[in-house]
Amino acid sequence: MRLWYNEQKRGFDKVLKENEQIDDLQLKGLKIIQNRSKFRFGTDAVLLSYYAKIKPGGRCADLGTGTGIIPILLSAKSAARQITGIEIQEDLCDAASRSVDLNNLGDKIKIVCGDIRKIEDYFKKGEFDNVVSNPPYMKNGSGFRSDDDSIAVSRHELICSISDIARAASYLLCDKGMLTMVHRPNRLADVICVLRENCLEPKSIRFVQSFEGKPPNLFLVNAQKNAMPFLKIDKPLVMRNGDGGYTDEIYGIYGMVKE
Repeated sequence: MRLWYNEQKRGFDKVLKENEQIDDLQLKGLKIIQNRSKFRFGTDAVLLSYYAKIKPGGRCADLGTGTGIIPILLSAKSAARQITGIEIQEDLCDAASRSVDLNNLGDKIKIVCGDIRKIEDYFKKGEFDNVVSNPPYMKNGSGFRSDDDSIAVSRHELICSISDIARAASYLLCDKGMLTMVHRPNRLADVICVLRENCLEPKSIRFVQSFEGKPPNLFLVNAQKNAMPFLKIDKPLVMRNGDGGYTDEIYGIYGMVKE
């Protein structure tokens, strides 16, 4: 079962650049432009858009939006009034903006090319009800680093750390606003520490397992600005059944019909 497929239609080549393709998200006709040789979105982005508690009629910011996948998914899955994607890499901002235009979402999604470490240069304090982020997972200097700078920046904390994400989110969020983040379990302690350092109180966590009984490979967290301490651990999200097929919940999250 494919979670997206290449869309081939006359005229689409007008919005594409070298080595790009248009992928169908199989959600309300939405599509996204992606470069075949660059970092492409995965399950973590889809799960993040599912777990985020977006305020109806509110404003949401996506820190490190990449090609804009999370704002595009949230445009269909939430009742947000405005979704703003913030990305430092100009080529990704360009692709994200073209995807927004391709889906006729310019009235709902805005792409800003900027550095979240200088978030005050772009936005007023407390402008947003929600912030979401799928940040680089790996510390600078750890693990294999791609020779492609764009991929390396997406995977490693070269120009954006979880501390940067937490500080920017705290600045952007209104009182009691919510940050939703996805990360890897080996960074859980780091994430909780930097959230609290920035007045973002973890309120719920859900671990993601490939199979039931296996260690989690991701976790999702909701953290509320200026909230009292109380953390709920949700039931683990299991991706696949024992036979290797997707679980009913994953089918539901992706909005797919069983084959």
